Amino acid sequence: MRKLIADRRLLFGYILAHLFIFFTFEQEKVFWYIFTATMLVLISYSILDETEPRTSKRFHLVWGIGSGAFIYGLFWIGNTLIDLLNLPLSNQITALYKLFSPELTWHYLVLFIIIGPGEEIFWRGFVQKRLLTYTNPWTSILLSTILYASVQIHSGELVLIIAALTGGFVWSILYAWKRSIRLVIISHIIFDLLLFGLFPLR
Repeated sequence: MRKLIADRRLLFGYILAHLFIFFTFEQEKVFWYIFTATMLVLISYSILDETEPRTSKRFHLVWGIGSGAFIYGLFWIGNTLIDLLNLPLSNQITALYKLFSPELTWHYLVLFIIIGPGEEIFWRGFVQKRLLTYTNPWTSILLSTILYASVQIHSGELVLIIAALTGGFVWSILYAWKRSIRLVIISHIIFDLLLFGLFPLR
């Protein structure tokens, strides 16, 4: 644990993520520009030699599609329960879709090519990968999930924190299980495609 606390590269990367995400949510009018730039910075910071077992592309595709659809299913169930119970989170979800859903073609392009993959490269391929060198897999899953969700505090929206905890937990399990950044990237892209492209919840 002392080695974990002393990992300056990990600590600075985490602080950097908070600073950039804070600035991103402060600039709603140019959200897509700032968020894209933020992920490019975090990708650049976290690029490491990715040593993962050689598994077939079919493996990544099947598990990526399945897990991405599974996470979307969790969100669909949660959204349905929120509407049925008439919880105040329903208004938050509607407002967030209005503010941050992609509208232009380039929004979708950067979402699938930069933002989704970038989040996995940084939070799983960098943060969780380093956590795994100091802790056991389940501790790395819990810590990386909490760290991933913590930056959503800057949005001021409880529903985004819950969403990050849910998705982050599944992606962290997948990464701890197979140590494959390609797998979680495919999963994240499929999730984004369903949530923002094919079957939006609002």
